[in-house]
Amino acid sequence: MNANTSAESIAHRGSCAAQAELVDRIARLTDGGGDGVHSTVVRPLHLIRMSGPTECSPSVYEPRLCVVAQGRKVVTLSDRTYHYDPLNYLVVSVTLPMIGQIVEATPDKPYLCLRIDIDPAEIARLIVDAGQPPASDTGRESNGVDLGLYAAKVNKTLMDAVLRLMRLLDTPQDLPVLAPMALREIFYRVLMGDLGHRLRALAVTDSRSSRVAKAVAVLRQRYLQPLCIEDLADEVHMSTSSLHHQFKAVTTMSPLQFQKHLRLHEARRLMMVGGIEAVAAAHRVGYESPSQFSREYKRLFGAPPRSEVVLARGAPQG
Repeated sequence: MNANTSAESIAHRGSCAAQAELVDRIARLTDGGGDGVHSTVVRPLHLIRMSGPTECSPSVYEPRLCVVAQGRKVVTLSDRTYHYDPLNYLVVSVTLPMIGQIVEATPDKPYLCLRIDIDPAEIARLIVDAGQPPASDTGRESNGVDLGLYAAKVNKTLMDAVLRLMRLLDTPQDLPVLAPMALREIFYRVLMGDLGHRLRALAVTDSRSSRVAKAVAVLRQRYLQPLCIEDLADEVHMSTSSLHHQFKAVTTMSPLQFQKHLRLHEARRLMMVGGIEAVAAAHRVGYESPSQFSREYKRLFGAPPRSEVVLARGAPQG
């Protein structure tokens, strides 16, 4: 065995040990709580456990970092599909309506994942404190913007930071001082990763990407209001043509399509969670024509609203 092979073997064993520890900690903290998302005393940190594969589940993903410890999940944004499994992480840097599905999980080896919600303002402060160059200084802004979603491999330094945060849950007295430091290190490691420029660009003030992020935030807040693309472009200081082009590069959708997806996702939530009938849900999210709502709902989710709600309500939960 040569030196390179020996070093690779040691690194592999270390990676397996780190993954095993992460699996053990998430499993222990979610044991007895059932399947689903589990909050922790560290406000941005959530733990996810599922004991079996799931159906495709449409949802609006807010900015987040997800690290899979065990199992496998697939997320789809428009026509793009991302697979992430152990020792991979997913970054969602702007609000995006997507479809997720856990495809590998069993009661003995459940899907286990940690999620850390991203506050763009915190990322911006971290960039300043770390002395990182603006995205425009890297030459990327001149070539446009990047999609607000990416997956990458967890390296040793990022895993070490994640485990430090998880270990703190065993010592609550240390959390007020050390948890913010651990979170900052995690995001620093992500920013310094191969694709960190995507997150950095969206947090840097007045970059093209940050203007698109602001437009996304405006639509998220006002998705029920009629959309005037010219007014939105003025608000984020872009031309209408530039906004349309750059917005689609970040989200894969035009602003109008994005607003439509937000409305349909909210209507689905109202029907599934609130028990509201399809016609009432359509009206509440801004549709005047029930038939148009039904067509667009089926186009996005694959089934008309009434039949999907009946199927979902009749399915076993958990």
